[in-house]
Amino acid sequence: MADGQNRRSGTKSGRHPEKALSAAFVRTVKKPGKYTDGHGLFLKVDANGARRWVQRIVIRGKRTEIGLGSASLVSLAQARETAQESRRQARQGGDPLRAKREAQATLSFEEAARKVHAIHAPAWRNAKHAAQFISTLETYAFPVIGAQRVSDITTADLLAVLQPIWLEKPETARRVRQRIGTVMKWAIAQGWRQDNPAEAISSALPRQSRAQRHRKAMPYGEVAGCLKTVRASKANPFTKLAFELLVLTACRSGEVRLAVWSEMDLDRAEWTIPGERMKAGREHRVPLSDHAIAALRQAQALGTGSGLVFPGAKAGRPLSDMTLAKLVKELGFDVDVHGFRTSFKTWAQEQTSIPREVSEAALAHTIRDKAEAAYARSDLLEKRRRLMEDWSAYLLSVPATQSKAP
Repeated sequence: MADGQNRRSGTKSGRHPEKALSAAFVRTVKKPGKYTDGHGLFLKVDANGARRWVQRIVIRGKRTEIGLGSASLVSLAQARETAQESRRQARQGGDPLRAKREAQATLSFEEAARKVHAIHAPAWRNAKHAAQFISTLETYAFPVIGAQRVSDITTADLLAVLQPIWLEKPETARRVRQRIGTVMKWAIAQGWRQDNPAEAISSALPRQSRAQRHRKAMPYGEVAGCLKTVRASKANPFTKLAFELLVLTACRSGEVRLAVWSEMDLDRAEWTIPGERMKAGREHRVPLSDHAIAALRQAQALGTGSGLVFPGAKAGRPLSDMTLAKLVKELGFDVDVHGFRTSFKTWAQEQTSIPREVSEAALAHTIRDKAEAAYARSDLLEKRRRLMEDWSAYLLSVPATQSKAP
């Protein structure tokens, strides 16, 4: 008999040859057929020349076949090892076919995280918390471990996510770890993991300082120069306009990035941010200066059909958490985006006679004294409107010598 014929299944009078194939034969065989090796393993060659591994095996009394992959990707040695392990599992009463299906069904970390997010979203206190859960993972975790199976992630993988931000952004890093841990607990409940690497990683990370770190802020006399530099840059137009609105309104980054047109009333020059998007959980009305209205009109003219005022690079998605921070850093300004609120507050203290409670209301700060808060029912909108017009006028009138662009 020819070498190929000797290897054809069923040609050895019921005998089951062991290691009957060779690596060279697997690479070169072209004739269609089934070529037996041992432990139920055989190489199947299709009429179109495709070669794949199949194992015929008895699982809990039932004969079945398990595909072990393409011969161009799985070597003879690997196929033998897998076949032997499947046979061992079957003899011990296990189900290697089910185990294979479960392994294939395991989601990637990103898929699992989005599923966990959807499950928990209705229980969160507000939409802002729900959005923050997934946005922090999108920014810090998905680029590193998003494509990995959630069952395969190790503490080393989590170190790669957390180490770059652990000391630089301690609060954010702790939240990322906690949110990864939530996904891992869900994977354990699904039977895909036995451990939670987010809980085992603490000893591998350096101790964080608990001292309060103030956000780096720009002197208010330099903010106008920063705005001019941003406008002249080649950044995405939506990114530049979002930064401009952030500075002009002294709002937080998330409040600006996630803004939708339904919150805007340009005719009345008001922006109403719903409570679920505010840190204090209360609705906040923002008076819009003429300069802020002009920036919003430009964003409106660029409209993409999305409800978002400042859409990101992906259709239907807002600008990411890092977009504005990256913008100012790349333009040479060593400040935090949140620090522009400090610039505004310092300007209000030093350059105006406006009462403290008006600037605090402009920043949407909560009155901590409960007795005072009980009587402070007004949001001081009209006084804040004058304040924000003055801030806008100041930024337009600062002499170039005071605006230190890099």
